[in-house]
Amino acid sequence: MTQQSESTTTTSTSTSTTTEEADVPASSGPFAPPFSPLAEPRPLGERRVWPRTFHDRLTAPLPNLKAMARFAREGSIRPGREGLADVPRIPFAPAPLPRVDARTVAVSWAGHASWIVSVGGLTVLTDPVWSRRILGTPARITPVGVPWESLHQVDAVVISHNHYDHLDAPTLRRLPRDTPVFVPAGLGAWFRRRRFTVVTELDWWEAAELNGVRFDFVPAHHWSKRTLTDTCHSLWGGWVLTAPDGRRVYFAGDTGYGHWFSRIGDRYPGIDLAILPIGAYDPRWWLSDVHCDPEEAVRAAQDLGARRMAPMHWGTFVLSAEPVLEPLTRARAAWEKAGLDRADLWDLPVGGSRVLD
Repeated sequence: MTQQSESTTTTSTSTSTTTEEADVPASSGPFAPPFSPLAEPRPLGERRVWPRTFHDRLTAPLPNLKAMARFAREGSIRPGREGLADVPRIPFAPAPLPRVDARTVAVSWAGHASWIVSVGGLTVLTDPVWSRRILGTPARITPVGVPWESLHQVDAVVISHNHYDHLDAPTLRRLPRDTPVFVPAGLGAWFRRRRFTVVTELDWWEAAELNGVRFDFVPAHHWSKRTLTDTCHSLWGGWVLTAPDGRRVYFAGDTGYGHWFSRIGDRYPGIDLAILPIGAYDPRWWLSDVHCDPEEAVRAAQDLGARRMAPMHWGTFVLSAEPVLEPLTRARAAWEKAGLDRADLWDLPVGGSRVLD
C-alpha cells in the first residue's frame, strides 16, 4: 500500500530527485545543501503523498545476480566457532537508567541500534527491538540491556528504516498507540495500519518538533526492504535530535561510509554525541556500501565534527562474518590512532548509560 492511497487530509508532494541533484545548491527543500537555513518544522501527524519508490536515493546499486552468485559460492556470512567464542566476553552491564530532568541529555544502550535518549525532558527510543529473535536471524547473543518495565514513559520513537533488526513489530505493540513516532517517508502506512495515531513521515533534511525538541531526518547510505515486493518503497536515514538548549545527538541508524557525514556535520554544527554503527561489515565486498566498518565509523565521527562517539550495531545479533568482539577492539584502536581523547569514545556495555555534561 502506498502513502497516496491512505492520504485523507493535508497533503504535500515530494518530487523524485537523484543523489547527484541533491548536491546542487538550492535555497530550500528536502535536498537543500548544508549552508541553507534549516527547514521549518512540519506538523506532527501530517498526511502526505510520496513517490511509490525511492530507488533514485540509492548511493550504490543493490546486489545484482553476479554478486548473489558469488555470495552463494562463498557460503555463510556468519563467524566460525572461533569468532563466536568471545560471546561471553561482550560487555554486558545492565544498570538503572540515570535520573534525568528537562535539562539532561543522556543515552542508554539496550543493544544493537536500540537506545533510550533523554533529551529536553523527553524519553526517545531509537529503532526499538526488545525481541529475543528477529526474522531470518539467530537469536540475540546478549540479552536486552534495559528491561522494558524500566521505561516508565516513552515520549517518542524514531525509526531509521524498515529492516527487521530496526523495525520490530512485537516491540512496537507494547507502546500506547498515541505515542508519537517519527519515520522515514513512505513508512507511515505501516504504522497507521497498526493504529498509531501520531505518525510523522519526513524526507531527508526535513524536521518536526515535539515539546521543544527538534527531530531532523538526515540521509544515510543504505536501502529499505521488508517484503518481497517493497524494495525501496520507503526511505532510510538517520536522526539529529536537538534539545531546546541547542545540544545535539545524532543517531545514524544503518549506513555505509560516505559524503553525507560531512554534509550533516556542516548543516548541524556542534553535534555533542554521534551514535554510529560499527558492526556487520564482513565480507566488505558485500557490505561496504551499506555498513560502516569500525575505522570508517571513527572517520565519520570526525567528518561530522562530533565531540563524542558511541558505537552501536554490534554484539547483539550475528549478522555477518566478523568475530563478535572485533568491532569493539578495532573501533578502540582506530580512535586511539586518530589521536582522539579516549574519554570521548563512549563504548558502552549493553545496558550502560552516560549523561552528557
